[in-house]
Amino acid sequence: CRKWTRAWPESSETMTLETASGRTFARACGRTTDPPLVLLPGARVGSLMWTPHVAALSAHYRTYALDIIGDVGFSVNRHKISKPEDLVNWLDEVLAVLAPERPVSLMGMSYGGWIAGQYALRFPGRLRNVVLLAPGGTVLPIAWGFFVRVTLLCLPIPGLGGSPLRRTLGWIFRDSAQGSDAARALFEETLADLQKIWHLFVLPRPLWPTVLEDKAWQAFGVPCLFLVGEHEKIYSAQAAVRRLNRVAPQIKTEIIPGAGHDLTMVQAELVVKKVLEFLGEQAAAAAPAA
Repeated sequence: CRKWTRAWPESSETMTLETASGRTFARACGRTTDPPLVLLPGARVGSLMWTPHVAALSAHYRTYALDIIGDVGFSVNRHKISKPEDLVNWLDEVLAVLAPERPVSLMGMSYGGWIAGQYALRFPGRLRNVVLLAPGGTVLPIAWGFFVRVTLLCLPIPGLGGSPLRRTLGWIFRDSAQGSDAARALFEETLADLQKIWHLFVLPRPLWPTVLEDKAWQAFGVPCLFLVGEHEKIYSAQAAVRRLNRVAPQIKTEIIPGAGHDLTMVQAELVVKKVLEFLGEQAAAAAPAA
C-alpha cells in the first residue's frame, strides 16, 4: 500500500466525512470547480485501487475515491451493515456532504459497481451518470463454476505451486499475472496488499451482490456505461452484454479485450479512455444549445 500511496497525485487531499452511517474516508483530487466523480472500489482493496486512473480522471473531474464502510480502509460504520439499503443510504449521506447541490457521476468496480447500480435505482435524481465496471451480480449471478475453481485452487493439492491466494488471484487476474512487465508488477503489488489485508484486518463478509430483475433494468433511467473484460471469471462477459442489450438497450455496453476481472489493472488506459469518452458524451448531450 505504501508504494500505491506514493504514486497517488501529490496535489490530492484526504478528508473524513461524518454522517449518521459512520465515518467515511475519501481521497479527493482535481479542481473543485470541475464536475464531481465519485469512485467506489471493489471489496477488500480500498480507495487506493484507483491509483492507476486517478491522475487522468482528475484532469477533467473532481474525483472522490471512497473507502467503503464495513470494508478495508479508514471508513468506520456505526451500525451493522445487513442489507443493500444500508450501503445505499450510507452513500447518499456521503454524496450529500460532497456535492449537496450538484449531480454526481458515480463509478464502481466489482462490489463497488454493485453498490453503484443499487444507488442509481434508488436515487436516480442525484446522478448525472453511472459507470459499472464488472459489477458483482447486478447483471448475472456469480457463476457456480467460479466457486468450484476457487475452491480447488485453495486446496492443498500436490503439484500446485504458490499460496492459495496467489493461485486464486493468478487465475482471476490471469491477464495481469501473465501480461507485460508493468501488468505483472501491478499484480504482485495487489497480491502483496491483499496478503497484508488478510493478516491485519478481521472483517465481516461483504453483502452478497444481488442481480437486478428485467423490470429494474428496463426502468434504469440513469445514463449508464457497462464495461467488462472479455476473460471475466465471475460470469460470462458475452452473456452479460447479451442480457443488457436485450432487456435494457439504453445501457451502453462494451467488452474490454485482453482483460478479465483485472480490467482496471491490465487495461487501465483503455478503461479510462472509454470512461472519459462516455462521461464527455453525456456532458455534451446535457449542455444547453447555443
